[in-house]
Amino acid sequence: MKRRDFIGTSAVGSLSIISCTAATASIPSKEKDFVLKHNINHSVCHWCFSKIPLEEFLITLNKLGVKAVDLMGPKEWPLLKKYNIDSAMCNGAEISLTEGWNDPQYHEVLVKNYSEMIPKVAQAGYKNLICFSGNRRGMDDQVGLQHCIDGLSKIMPLAEKHGIVIQMELFNAINHPDYMCDTSAWGIALCKGLGSESFKLLFDIYHMQIQEGDIIRSIQDNHQYFGHYHTAGVPGRHEIDENQELYYPAIMRAILATGYKGYVAQEFIPEREDKIESLKQGFLICDV
Repeated sequence: MKRRDFIGTSAVGSLSIISCTAATASIPSKEKDFVLKHNINHSVCHWCFSKIPLEEFLITLNKLGVKAVDLMGPKEWPLLKKYNIDSAMCNGAEISLTEGWNDPQYHEVLVKNYSEMIPKVAQAGYKNLICFSGNRRGMDDQVGLQHCIDGLSKIMPLAEKHGIVIQMELFNAINHPDYMCDTSAWGIALCKGLGSESFKLLFDIYHMQIQEGDIIRSIQDNHQYFGHYHTAGVPGRHEIDENQELYYPAIMRAILATGYKGYVAQEFIPEREDKIESLKQGFLICDV
C-alpha cells in the first residue's frame, strides 16, 4: 500500500509553541544514551523510512527495544514474527484512502475484503485493522455517515467475534482534500452510530492539529473513541522536536492519563540525514 502521495514542501521559518530542548530530548549520540521507560507502547510507520529495507529496520527496532510497527499486511507478517515485532496497525483490506465506506458502490468489495482479512489478523495474533471513509465527491457528510454505518455494520459482528478493532483514520482537509472523515466530531458520530467496541478512530495528532487543534482537550474529552495514535511535526510532517509547534511530552502525558494501553506510532518523515537518530529522538520525546 502506498501510504501517501506526498509532495514535500517546507514552510519558511518554523513555529514553536514551547522551545525547551531539555524537555524534548536531544538527539542521542550513542546507543547507551537511548533507554526507554516503556510507559508508552511505541510503534513506527515504516513507510516514512522506506529507504531502509524492512528487515534491516526491524533489526534496528529490536536493538532499540521497540516492539511494534504500523501499517503492515499479511506479506510482511512472517518477517515481523521472525523478529518478534507486533503489527500494531494492520492493513490490506482497504481499497484506497479515497475509495472507502462512505460510497455504497464499494461496499461489496470492502465487505468481502474485510470479511477475509479479519480472521487472518486474528489468527496472526494481531488486534487492529485500518479503514478509510473515502472522499466526498459532492456527497453530503450526513449521507456519507449513514453509508459508512450501513456498510461497516455488515462486518462488525465478525470483528467482534474475532476480537479485532476496525479503526478509521482521521485526516486533515489540506493534505487530503475532500476526505470525509476529516474531523473528530464526524468520526465520533460514526463510532456512536455503530455502537461497537470493535470500531475506533485512529487519532492522527498531526492531522488533527492542522484540522482543528486543541489536541489535549480532544484526547481528554473523547479518548474512549480513539483506539490508536500517530505522531508527526506540524507543519511539514517532519521530526517532532522543538522546531515544530506541538509539545509532544504533554500530549503523551494526556494520553497516559486516560488509561490508554495501546500503541503510539511515529509517522513523521525525517529531514535529517541520519534517519534512525531522528527516530530515536522521536521515541525519547514521547517516552514520558
